[in-house]
Amino acid sequence: MQITRLILGQLDTNCWIVGDDVGGARVVIDPADEAPRILEELGGAPVALVVLTHAHFDHIGAVSEVLAETHAPLAAHPLDAVSLSTAEGTGGAMFGFTHTAPQPDRLLEDGDVIDVGALRITVLHTPGHTPGGICLLAEDGAGAAHLFSGDTLFSGSVGRSDFPGGDGRVLARSIAQKLAPLAATTIVHPGHGPDTTIGREARLNPFWPRA
Repeated sequence: MQITRLILGQLDTNCWIVGDDVGGARVVIDPADEAPRILEELGGAPVALVVLTHAHFDHIGAVSEVLAETHAPLAAHPLDAVSLSTAEGTGGAMFGFTHTAPQPDRLLEDGDVIDVGALRITVLHTPGHTPGGICLLAEDGAGAAHLFSGDTLFSGSVGRSDFPGGDGRVLARSIAQKLAPLAATTIVHPGHGPDTTIGREARLNPFWPRA
């Protein structure tokens, strides 16, 4: 698996470009901002899908430009898709951002599988930061698991739940039910900040569910 991180925009959002090891099409996760940087990194490689982990403004700033240049379809969970068309819905209006995005071509539900070349990515619906927040679980050819966690889980923290649509108890339940059962060696690629692992978060994250 080939994984590239671009740190984009004023909020240092992680955009992930993921591909298999045999030159297949790419998946772009959260094209947050600075479309020219994303397109330069792609270098003309085909893009099979652009996926949004959630609909917040700091994760969608380059969506329209990337879609226009790559002709890729857009995918998101239906509970967040409804928020993409207005700055109020994306949360940007309260901070002076006007980012919006088109309606998705594909609506992703919990348990859906995205197959791109040799990649197999499973959708985990993890509401709490937003109603339609998702994580994406991928396995590489060597059997290692990679979780693209959006703003559900960070190194040492979790996503905020005090924005409209957020719910801290729901977020805690999402982590307990969907992320805690994952293998400790699962590498976590979050929406902001450095990579971590499920095992590290289980030991050190103060927001991790405890028995």
